[in-house]
Amino acid sequence: NTRIYFPYFELKSNFSSICTVRKSFLFRFSLFFKVAVTMAGDIPGKLTDSDSAGRTGTIGLLKTLNRDELLEVLSQGFCQHCETLLEERIHQLLNKGGSESTMTSNNTLISNPVTGKQLARTPPPPPPAANSDILLNDGLGGSGSTSSDNGLSEEQKEHIRFSQVVRKKDFVHMEKINGKSMNVLKGLELHTKVFNAEEQKKIIECVYNLQRMGQKGQLRERTYSEPRKWMRGKGRVTIQFGCCYNYAVDKNGNPPGILREEEVDPLPPLFKQMIKRMVRWHVLPTMCVPNSCIVNIYNEGDCIPPHIDHHDFLRPFCTVSFFTQCNILFGSSLKIVSPGEFSGPVSIPLPVGSVLILNGNGADIAKHCVPAVPGKRISITFRRMDESKLPYNFLPDPELSRIKPFIVSPSSAPQGHHQKPVINSSFVKAIVQQNQHRNDQAIKDKPDREATKTTKNDSFLCGNDDFPPLGKASKGASR
Repeated sequence: NTRIYFPYFELKSNFSSICTVRKSFLFRFSLFFKVAVTMAGDIPGKLTDSDSAGRTGTIGLLKTLNRDELLEVLSQGFCQHCETLLEERIHQLLNKGGSESTMTSNNTLISNPVTGKQLARTPPPPPPAANSDILLNDGLGGSGSTSSDNGLSEEQKEHIRFSQVVRKKDFVHMEKINGKSMNVLKGLELHTKVFNAEEQKKIIECVYNLQRMGQKGQLRERTYSEPRKWMRGKGRVTIQFGCCYNYAVDKNGNPPGILREEEVDPLPPLFKQMIKRMVRWHVLPTMCVPNSCIVNIYNEGDCIPPHIDHHDFLRPFCTVSFFTQCNILFGSSLKIVSPGEFSGPVSIPLPVGSVLILNGNGADIAKHCVPAVPGKRISITFRRMDESKLPYNFLPDPELSRIKPFIVSPSSAPQGHHQKPVINSSFVKAIVQQNQHRNDQAIKDKPDREATKTTKNDSFLCGNDDFPPLGKASKGASR
């Protein structure tokens, strides 16, 4: 029911990188190609009706299958790597030729070679022109339909957006730690395409609106901080929600960590929607839902010096990047080259709209820093506080306690759309429990901060002036 201009030779030329020892692969693909060109109707070299007359066996049966069913036939017996790679390439090639494809009719009668009955098949809706442009009615993308929705249900739209997320989890950098070779990046993950351009725009506007409120004194004093830019890299604006974190020993002698007696503003509604999206789309685990965050607003030349995040916050935590792509450095030893400039063994680009997950060695062994940024940048770091370090007046948000991960079901997948496997919930639970044990152990092992006014996690390489006391710029009335 669809004319397919299938770039056969382009796909065939890539076979060597899939698997060179699978002899049945070429046979099955040639079978698939015969079916494809038979469906095409006007491709040179096709099987004509006279050629295929009487062939109501395998070919006749395959002609009744849709694309997903054909791919299932092709994938039987392949290793997971070959199956995934083959399916992705066929999808890419079909999508590339989609602009040349034409629909014949809304309903096509197909003859079942077994029963001889005429089966009515409605062609699937065309895939969106740009899947990343789909907006969801979840508080981030607004409500109502857009030109890219193509009449899809909310569940189908979310399925498409969920399947478009790119997840990189194979970061490796080996270093000698206490005489043992260790991958200091183990636990890092980079998720892209979680927030599209329209959603990023809405988040950026929200951040700048919060900054204006802070400048007018409409936020609590410890929520907003805009230090005087007295040298390169020292003018970063910070906005804290959920808790007040003290970067360095302040004038009252308080050590670095969460100031439990201080109050800041609660998480804004849009930030809670971001948390829901990340938990629902398996970017963050359900057992470590963030309940605090810090917004960093950079101007050109601003930076964050090398550090390891304090263990008043559990692992994993994440940072979302906006406005300008920049690099983040990792390594067990990072060096200061000059004001705002650092060097380290690993540099990871952070695309706009990406979510960087820090966990395991990547959070606790390797330090990280952001050298002077090339232009305006916004980052939002979401973290969950240790239960024993919660502010005294902190109230849990019931809205963040009922987040359910998105589960791909056959009914939610638009016909013909590629599905990705859903993370096993028991596996996620085991990993989170392991992280909780590590966090508990870290708290037991560290020295008594309150007695010594120092902490092992105060691992910034620069002086205390890198993080001046918060709340010094807001001169207006605070609420």
